[in-house]
Amino acid sequence: MAAVVSSDARVSGDTDDAAAGVNDVTAGDVTDAAAGAQGSAAGTDDTPVSHAEKARQEEPVQSNQIPGWPQGPVISAETAILLDANTGAVLYAKNIHQKMYPASTTKMLTCLIAAEKLQMDDTVTFSHSAVHDVPADGSNVGMDEGETITVEQCLYGIMVGSANECASAIAEKVAGSVDAFTDLMNEKAKELGCTDSHFANANGLFREDHYTSAHDLALIGKAFFENKNLLKIGNTPRYHFEKTATQPDDFWVENHNLLINGQISCAGIIGGKTGYTDQSGRTLVTGCERNGMRLVCVVMKEDDPKQFEDTVTLFDYGYSNFTQVSPADEDTSFSLAGAKFLTEGEDILGSSVPAISIAEGSLVDLPSGTSFRDLSSDIGSDNVITYSFGSGQNTTVVGKAALFIAAKTADSGKDSAKTNVAAQSGSANTSFLQRLRSLFYTVGSRGTIYIRVVPILIAICGAGLLVLLICLFIRLIRSYNYSFVHKDRRRRSRLYRRQGHTDYYENHRYDRNYDDAYDSNYDFDDSSWDH
Repeated sequence: MAAVVSSDARVSGDTDDAAAGVNDVTAGDVTDAAAGAQGSAAGTDDTPVSHAEKARQEEPVQSNQIPGWPQGPVISAETAILLDANTGAVLYAKNIHQKMYPASTTKMLTCLIAAEKLQMDDTVTFSHSAVHDVPADGSNVGMDEGETITVEQCLYGIMVGSANECASAIAEKVAGSVDAFTDLMNEKAKELGCTDSHFANANGLFREDHYTSAHDLALIGKAFFENKNLLKIGNTPRYHFEKTATQPDDFWVENHNLLINGQISCAGIIGGKTGYTDQSGRTLVTGCERNGMRLVCVVMKEDDPKQFEDTVTLFDYGYSNFTQVSPADEDTSFSLAGAKFLTEGEDILGSSVPAISIAEGSLVDLPSGTSFRDLSSDIGSDNVITYSFGSGQNTTVVGKAALFIAAKTADSGKDSAKTNVAAQSGSANTSFLQRLRSLFYTVGSRGTIYIRVVPILIAICGAGLLVLLICLFIRLIRSYNYSFVHKDRRRRSRLYRRQGHTDYYENHRYDRNYDDAYDSNYDFDDSSWDH
């Protein structure tokens, strides 16, 4: 349960936590205490492993089947994943797409949507349904119907105290009802790339149609840890609810996540959320960051406290066996650094800054004992390079990087080609000729000329077609004139040959004394001739 210290004796139960408070024992607490005792005993080397735990340990680890991949540890979770939040690479995979019950780890998605839709100082008033439609012996911080707290306090209640009534109240605040809120949850999950999930409530209480996977929870956790407010709230060991005019009690809520409250040490922990129901077993989502490398670990269906121990083991495995490298520094297969005509700067067309290069800031994960040359790459239609490790069907994506055209300004280093296009085509003082030129080329910040190939090809084809049409027209005109004159001459020749005037006509139709001017007197009126 969430241990509560309160002058007003407000108490709460939390079936997500490993230990029960002495002041408040519920059915859920008995289950937790028993599980905690079992987990503590299991932590010793000479304690026999249960049949169920042994069966889970024997489940295959799919990432271990990749040739050359660092062999991951044996853990007792039924499903588990270790995800690099920076690269999207899956470093450890054990049944990551198997559908599982998430329990209270659901609340990370609830908080994520609330943080995006609401302001931290907005207020939440607890309705009758928010308070009474959740089990009385479940996780709560003891809020009563009609009480009002801020959104921020509500989120602390959810993440620190795992409070079901707070999750329902925040859902009603966002969408008007829990059912409408679950529609938002499923939409958000799809937006994040989740493919194995369906959410039916805001708190994670068991329902057959409320499920997810380790893979999907990792994506949700990644987005959760990217939110600054949630990053702080999700890593809070204890929170103080102060008495107000709309909430009459003063009390503390303790976080029983052993990685957050310090009972189990793990360097770099940035937050997480526990979960438990009889059907789900122990579930845990945790974020960790060391030396700029942020990992998200999810373990599902474990015995307490194995979920914490296995999480530490997986983090140590990830940080010990993988390093992040920049494709911009390592990959030369997509760079045109040697092509001086495609550079930008001070030489004839540049200063050897590649015009086509890999975007800075992109990262890939290299397994220990390998080099960048061991990766394969493929470029998609969106100019994104995907890097993979392994061979055949046993391959995994270790990172992605974008290709871009570099036209950097001297002071900011940012792309300026588009700016120049806009400046050249949109200025009121720009001449028509300059605007026409901008259709075919642009000038970079350092004088580099960037040719616009498509408009030039269209212009060349158009000009060629125009010339062809003109030539055909001229040929048609000449052909028509020649045919008309030729037919007329032939007709006149036939007429005068019949009258025996051929020589006279041919000799006198032009008067030589008048500068070869044509003398129509020598023409005969042939209208009376019998043709």
